[in-house]
Amino acid sequence: MSSLSSSSSSSSSGVRSWRTAFLTLRDETLASPPPSAILNLFQHLLFSNSQSLIAAAPDLPPHEIASDIIFLMELVPTCSDAGEDTSLTFINMCHLIYDVCQRVSLEINSPSWALMLDTFGTMVESFLGKAGSKRVFSENAARFKAVMECVETVRFLVNIYHRKCSLLENVQLVKFLLRIVSCSHAELYSLPHSSGNQKYTPEIGKRIPRHNSLWEVQTIAFTMIAAVFSRDGSSFPGDIWQSTMKVLRKVMDALASKSVLVEDTIMSRFYISLLHCLHVVLTNPKGPLSDHVAGFVAALRIFFIYGLTNRTALAVPGTVHRQGPSSVNHGLSSTEPTKNDSGPYRPPHLRKKNGSGVRRHKAQDSCSSSDHESSVVDFTSSDSDYSDTDGSAKDSASLQMSKARLAAIACIQDLCQADPKSFTAQWTMILPTNDVLQLRKYEATLMTCLLFDPYVKARIASAATLAAMLDGPSSIFLQVAEYKESPKRGSFTALSSSLGQILMQLHTGILYLIRHETHGGLLVSLFKILMLLISSTPYARMPEELLPTLIMSLRARVEEGFPFKSDQTSLLVVALSCLTAALSTSPSSPKVKEMFLNEISAGFSGAPGKPSVLFTLFQYAEKSTSPAISFEALQAFRAVSHNYPNIMVECWEQVSAIVYGFLRATPEVPARQWKGHSGNTVGSLGEKTLTAAVKVLDECLRAISGYKGTEEILDDRLLDTPFTSDCMRQKKISSAPSYGLENTKETTGDEPKASESGSENWCEAIEKHIPLILWHTSPMVRAATVTCFAGITSSVFFSLTKEKQDFILSSLINAVVNDEVPSVRSAGCRAIGVITCFPQISQSAETLQKFILAVESNTHDPLVLVRITASWALANICDSLRHCISDFSSERHSLVALLIDCALRLTKDGDKIKSNAVRALGNLSRFLQNRSPSGIHDKSVNCVGLSTPTNSVEVFPSSSDKKCGLRFASNLNQPLPLGDSDWPERMVQAFLSCVTTGNVKVQWNVCHALSNLFLNETLRLQEMDCLNGGGFIVQSVILYLEAMFMIATIWAFWSQNHLSRGWAPSVFSILLLLLRDSSNFKIRIQAAAALSVPASVLDYGRSFSDVVQGLEHILENFGLDQISTPSSFKYRVALEKQLTSTMLHVLSLASSSDHQPLKDFLVKKAAFLEEWFKALCSSLGETSTQPEADRKKEMISLAVQSLTEVYESRNHHSGAQKFRNLTNNIS
Repeated sequence: MSSLSSSSSSSSSGVRSWRTAFLTLRDETLASPPPSAILNLFQHLLFSNSQSLIAAAPDLPPHEIASDIIFLMELVPTCSDAGEDTSLTFINMCHLIYDVCQRVSLEINSPSWALMLDTFGTMVESFLGKAGSKRVFSENAARFKAVMECVETVRFLVNIYHRKCSLLENVQLVKFLLRIVSCSHAELYSLPHSSGNQKYTPEIGKRIPRHNSLWEVQTIAFTMIAAVFSRDGSSFPGDIWQSTMKVLRKVMDALASKSVLVEDTIMSRFYISLLHCLHVVLTNPKGPLSDHVAGFVAALRIFFIYGLTNRTALAVPGTVHRQGPSSVNHGLSSTEPTKNDSGPYRPPHLRKKNGSGVRRHKAQDSCSSSDHESSVVDFTSSDSDYSDTDGSAKDSASLQMSKARLAAIACIQDLCQADPKSFTAQWTMILPTNDVLQLRKYEATLMTCLLFDPYVKARIASAATLAAMLDGPSSIFLQVAEYKESPKRGSFTALSSSLGQILMQLHTGILYLIRHETHGGLLVSLFKILMLLISSTPYARMPEELLPTLIMSLRARVEEGFPFKSDQTSLLVVALSCLTAALSTSPSSPKVKEMFLNEISAGFSGAPGKPSVLFTLFQYAEKSTSPAISFEALQAFRAVSHNYPNIMVECWEQVSAIVYGFLRATPEVPARQWKGHSGNTVGSLGEKTLTAAVKVLDECLRAISGYKGTEEILDDRLLDTPFTSDCMRQKKISSAPSYGLENTKETTGDEPKASESGSENWCEAIEKHIPLILWHTSPMVRAATVTCFAGITSSVFFSLTKEKQDFILSSLINAVVNDEVPSVRSAGCRAIGVITCFPQISQSAETLQKFILAVESNTHDPLVLVRITASWALANICDSLRHCISDFSSERHSLVALLIDCALRLTKDGDKIKSNAVRALGNLSRFLQNRSPSGIHDKSVNCVGLSTPTNSVEVFPSSSDKKCGLRFASNLNQPLPLGDSDWPERMVQAFLSCVTTGNVKVQWNVCHALSNLFLNETLRLQEMDCLNGGGFIVQSVILYLEAMFMIATIWAFWSQNHLSRGWAPSVFSILLLLLRDSSNFKIRIQAAAALSVPASVLDYGRSFSDVVQGLEHILENFGLDQISTPSSFKYRVALEKQLTSTMLHVLSLASSSDHQPLKDFLVKKAAFLEEWFKALCSSLGETSTQPEADRKKEMISLAVQSLTEVYESRNHHSGAQKFRNLTNNIS
């Protein structure tokens, strides 16, 4: 009882002492005494008896203690300028508050929180504000301890109340912590013996200086900043993020300026907290990073080998991939014996422990003021020593340094993802350009971490960072890469060459690791990197042996297999997937083709113990133990078929056998019930694998048959003029095999052999394979089977027997009409669209009739996928129809009307469908006969001064005119008469509607369709020109296209009241507007081509003057055009040449016009036209062939002669004489 009584008495005494001291302090400060008096009160009332006050704190109510503490902090500003005694007072106050907070959970409200942070900030600046002043160590230690107590107090309060902190309180906390970091950073780098400015030597490089407290202050501060940003960083205002970035950049720049990091436990913790804070802040950027990326990368790269620099460098053979294995030095120090291995090189993390003793030095306590030695790590320790379990690491200091490396790599990845554009400029800083397999201490890269880091997490993080760098925009950035041999040291290296060297080193390092790595998780990451690397590398500009080496390395790894039973299948699948990517690279590699030819000549199996790539693919494709492996092997062989089609004839026997093996393994299925019956969708080997086998068959048949895409009957021959023929761009068909340049040079004498070979293979497929799968229960398999028919060529098709031809046609029609699965019907429509372009098919009215009915029914399908392919097939049918329209009986004319109505309906669908519908209407408009009202053809037409004698008859151009480019095509057959006469107006209405509502592809097709419309010889454009109501409509459309406004009102008014009265001016105005204002050069080219189709002034009608003036204006200002997209640049020359051709055409007709304002305009522009013709004539020497040059001269001469006549008629004799001189020079 006496002890309890004594304890209670002591407690009561302490409480009385606390309350007495603070009441007295409050009373004495009411009179606002001077600062010195306040300091004396602190010392007399509080600090002289601080221990008893601290001991009494737990017995007091928390709110009372909080009130007294806040009162103390309110007095700090009043005594901050009291001289040298202020620092001692602040130190004692920090100590008192720190000890009290350790014993009592204070309740701090928001105003008090702001006051506390501000007060602590003021005191810290007082401790550290006089940076550079000379103090004895004891003074510094006391000040640093007080700073630590301030930070620890705040951290303690945050840990208790952080969930209750508002956004404003967190912002105040971050500002306080940044204040602490800035002050301590300035103090550290101003001290004469700090690690910030001491010269690094091997003896002291791993020793931490005697300022541990400040480094720990920064460690805590960065840890707290990271925690706050993790919780509420997304809600922080941008200025807080920017302030944090500036402080982080300042600290990181200081590290980078010294180039060497201190290897010690305390410093490792500091580096980890700093890098983790940077990682968290970069995760949610609130502003631009372009100004910081270079600085951060320069600092982060010195962490790549942090903790490993004091080990004896490992002699890694840099030319292991060329010269074979060499000896490796395993020594750990200069005093230890070296051991030479004669076996192949293995990175340290793959070697087994050699059992040799390793010296270890335990790190001393971090709070000690003595020097700290970093521990020595066995660099050759195995993966198990540095597994994901941190506790299994040999030494805690080594593990801390490993975590610092890991954090730095994570920051590199953050920078890459936050600002990939700026980060690409730093590739040469963190990726190797030579000797990737050599460990270099002072030029470490990400590949150094990936190859040599003994910490598996660091290697995995390096792999993830490399994958992030290769993903996204960098794949475009790397397309400029070009490999050249390393220049002399110190010479300038172009960016393209540096990127080429980087790609070479990445291939070398990644392939080496894939061959030797045993960690399953890391192997998956390596394969992901390789996949991205393959997709990003322009192999055509790299060493020609690179791609074959890559393919052979992957084949070897696949053959070796993987030791992990649980991951063996997945790793084999991803390895085969990488092989597929390598075989799919475009353009195809001549070296790879040569490699395949050598394998075929050796009988596929290759040399003993070294199977060929093709043999490996056949082997894994045939295995039925794992459908996933078979699927990837089939995908790889499909890539071979697509990229190297010339070898497929030799591989057909193996392909046929493999595919037939898959089909036989599928259970027999009954004859398919079409509508309303779906059946099972998965076979015994898996739906995807069987589908892949069918696609291999399809690709192989295309390769052997010589398939190069749809055999379009009408291509871009409208552009085939003397000035545009050399700008024709060959279309690249993605579904066609890549035959390469050598295939285009083959003579026609080889075609019968190819056709015969393809015919034999197709016969075998029709008899042996297709019947087994055409009625398969799986929609994917049926769709793939029907798609095979889309790859047949006309030569192969008509070399088949009539029975097999009928089998193909009936199978397609059945699939399109009767299959209930949309994907199958879509595939059938695609195949019909291909086959309908065959010349023999296009001349068969009966076959086209079946196709029309089958395809038209699918244009009503609710699924967009089906309507897209159906509309595409419909457009091809409309093009083919003109070749057999004479065979159409009067009963079949209703089919043409059906096509018109169907196409008009589809112009109101989506853009992809709309573009095909417009193409269909354009193809129809070329051959349909226009039935004008009775007697209109007998009337003379005279619009805006056009000379049209009453008795004259407009005749079609002669063959010589067509040859000169005045008219580029004409109908081959008589136009088809229709019962109604309003189809031109309905089509033009659809065209103009589409040009105002469709995308660029739709607009291009509108221009092409109008070209076909102009080619219809039964349409007398002058009759569509002089009727009333056209001018207002033209202006309406122009206003819409320029302002994109009020489409519904304008279009409804136009279509109902004006279009039928005269549509020609509207058409020409729309073409001129697209030619002038469209940002897409392909549209402008097609618009210019369409404007060159009308053969006479009469055909242009009253729009002729507008066309001439519009073309002249565009040509005169052509050099001022702004190219909005880089992709348009390659079409600039083609546009200029098409404009030239069109301008020459209309100028050659100018003399036939009686429109005097037009002639006055040409006189006004005589100077420009003269210079333009001179430049045009001077370019004739660049023409490659003489016939082409003669055609150009003829077109120029006709235009010059026409202008000469114009100038003479307007009495502009000087201009006429100049153009006569031009005529003489041309001839």
